[in-house]
Amino acid sequence: LSGGEQQRVALCRALVLEPPLVLADEPTGNLDPASGEGVFRLLVDLQQRHGTTALVVTHNPELARRCGRMLALDGGLLRGGNP
Repeated sequence: LSGGEQQRVALCRALVLEPPLVLADEPTGNLDPASGEGVFRLLVDLQQRHGTTALVVTHNPELARRCGRMLALDGGLLRGGNP
């Protein structure tokens, strides 16, 4: 399996039980833009339908701006705010 396929399989396996919390480290990092959008929409759907909290780590500023809350590491300090 490619890196992107492995990433999608891992996400599906993690979500099958509808956990209350999903920790996602670069969930769209190895995916093409269309697949990355699908993964992001899946996380949003889980949050809206099941109240799942998704903690997403990303270097993608566009993805970060679409999240409800954004925290940033800046010089070793965690800074909070809205996207």
